[in-house]
Amino acid sequence: MKAMKRSTLATLINATLFSAVAGTSISALAAEQETTAKKNQLEVIQITARKRVENAQEVPVAASALQGDGLEAASSAGMDIRFLNAKIPSLTVESSFGRSFPRFYVRGLGNSDFDLNSSQPVSLVVDDIVQESPILKGFPVFDTGRVEVLRGPQGTLFGRNTPAGLVKIDSARPSQDFEGYAAVSYGSFNSIDFEGAVSGGLTDNLSARVSLLRQERDDYIDNRLEGNEIDDATGGYQETAARVQFLYEKDNLSALLNYHTRDLNGKPIVFHANAIEAGTNKPIAGFDPEVIYQDTVQFATQNVNSQGANLKLEYSFNDYTLTSISGWESAEIFSRADVDGGYGCGNNFVPGCPTAEMGPGFIFLASETADALPEHNQYSQELRISSDFAGDFNYQVGAFYYNEEQVIETYGYDGLGANFLTGYVRQEQDTTAWAVFASSEYQLTEKLEITAGLRYSDDERDFTASRYTSPESSIANLTKSVAPKDSHVSWDLAAAYKYSDDINLFVRAANGFRAPSVQGRILFSDDVTVADSETINSIEAGIKSDVLDGSGRVNATVFYYQMNDQQLTAVGGDSGNTARLINADKTVGYGFEVDTQWVLSENFDATFNFSYNNTELQDDNLFLAGCFACTITDPKTDQGYSLDGNSLPHAPEWIANFILRYTRELGDGEFYAYTDWSYRSEIDFFLYDSVEFTGEALLEGGLRTGYKWYSGDTEYEVAAFARNITDKQVFIGGVDFSNNAGIVNEPRFIGAEFKVNFF
Repeated sequence: MKAMKRSTLATLINATLFSAVAGTSISALAAEQETTAKKNQLEVIQITARKRVENAQEVPVAASALQGDGLEAASSAGMDIRFLNAKIPSLTVESSFGRSFPRFYVRGLGNSDFDLNSSQPVSLVVDDIVQESPILKGFPVFDTGRVEVLRGPQGTLFGRNTPAGLVKIDSARPSQDFEGYAAVSYGSFNSIDFEGAVSGGLTDNLSARVSLLRQERDDYIDNRLEGNEIDDATGGYQETAARVQFLYEKDNLSALLNYHTRDLNGKPIVFHANAIEAGTNKPIAGFDPEVIYQDTVQFATQNVNSQGANLKLEYSFNDYTLTSISGWESAEIFSRADVDGGYGCGNNFVPGCPTAEMGPGFIFLASETADALPEHNQYSQELRISSDFAGDFNYQVGAFYYNEEQVIETYGYDGLGANFLTGYVRQEQDTTAWAVFASSEYQLTEKLEITAGLRYSDDERDFTASRYTSPESSIANLTKSVAPKDSHVSWDLAAAYKYSDDINLFVRAANGFRAPSVQGRILFSDDVTVADSETINSIEAGIKSDVLDGSGRVNATVFYYQMNDQQLTAVGGDSGNTARLINADKTVGYGFEVDTQWVLSENFDATFNFSYNNTELQDDNLFLAGCFACTITDPKTDQGYSLDGNSLPHAPEWIANFILRYTRELGDGEFYAYTDWSYRSEIDFFLYDSVEFTGEALLEGGLRTGYKWYSGDTEYEVAAFARNITDKQVFIGGVDFSNNAGIVNEPRFIGAEFKVNFF
């Protein structure tokens, strides 16, 4: 019997979790599974970590996927891509812009830079195209097949800027069968969300799919500053996105054309001045996240337009497949916000300050800025050939080219409500990168497979920043140029061992690379800073197991990495509203991840995942000046506060998520109830450790319940749902150069949805 082949570890895990959740014995559950195995087995999760569709259980990579009902529930309530935060082990997502400019962190590695040309060590790949600009990364997730997270360096096959891993999103593809769906929901803050798609064959060989998203939310945050009172001043948005795909398939040729566009007209994220009580990380007495006191909120805006197209060609001949992926992306943004989060200021060195009044609390520097991306184009081309031999050896080789040209504008205003322009900086950056790569798999024995990969990358940037006026510097006109470049050889080596039909073991060592970065936002500073290339060496080992005759799944990974010359961003501090790039000598990280899925009974299934990440900066010569008004706990020296031994920003030690789904046939349809919970432990907002800018642990829960029924070839669904059902709001970010300003997470959201699926 298969039950006799289970490992001791798997049996122990099963016994613990099943007895805790279901309150019964393993033997009873096993007996029940024996009679209902075919009905209650978990579905096979497919991923494309090696650029071909494979069973996730057989790939020697620490990977997780979110799809189906779980993906639908997590993205309810008009959520942008930040809904992925803490939904997958070792993954967090945050933004200081709002619905644009998301920043991804995997195993603690990320980048808190807020400039529009910043690079991140976690890559986002959508429909096989790398989305390098931080504005491109905010494209809405809709009509999606699955979201994959590949942890650890992915520098061989995915290449550019993936030393921490990547998030991979695949849209639903066109089909010859006529099918589609339409869903409309209404919820809190007069939110209206519509999402739909239709797909079908146009000819015997040509099919198409059209997908549409429309989201609206009213402003709901009030401005209570006397003389500038505005009810429902900010917090809302109107967003439209669309995707059109054409798929041609005939004989050995496949061609997929994808065009997509986005239009966002909304408001930036809200900063609350002096909202954090001094000496704690708690809100001040009477703090209301839906009330602000700002003198420039009436000018706050965020407009984003993006579009792109890509063409994927695949041609099979003999035992090979030739693949070409061509992509073009373009983005524009104008985002203006009251960054100090209050009114007035008490800085004698800034024109217009001090003012007669200021608040809430002491405002050192009045700051209202805008960032714009008026010109941006990205072109990429990948060409590869992969074998499909019947024997033990297969390989793929390829080449990659990337070019990005962009113009960035930064505006400074008086910050006191007069709408007076005080500063302007224009940045121009041209990035060119190319690479050649190869990867192979060899079935060494019946049970052991070896994977090896190699990539040579060449990357260079031409950057110029020109300042025409500044609110602080005595040098009004300033131009600075830099042209960093570097090349690197990345590699990976993995072994997968099939211990049994249900248990696979793997070990993987990998090296990754991120090219030099530039920070030239010289509105409040005269310096253009360059961060040298960072490299990472990582090793991980794991087990992927299907247990209880296919009704349970336990995957676990342990890892250790060392990153050399890590690129870090020193944001803000008492040096002002600036961002400065630095390199840390060494960063060490280690931890583990556990993914589990369970079919508990005919009616219940569950998912339980968690991860532990420990990160530590190791550099005796890394110092920062620190914040303006917070309580720093790092050792202070003549050179500043020492960062040696600190953990990385936005790097929680613990992440956990739990999903429980109940379904039951009822009448001519199906009733379901679905709850999901995610937890991340406390985080540091900045590189230094401080009391005020240590974010509290965050636990958020969601609920969705509904009823589905069929009528002919059409499925109907009505549902009610809620996000952040406890309405717990904590500080998830801060502003440290003017006052102890805070950013909070989204409030509770309640809504209802009607959906139609047709086949």
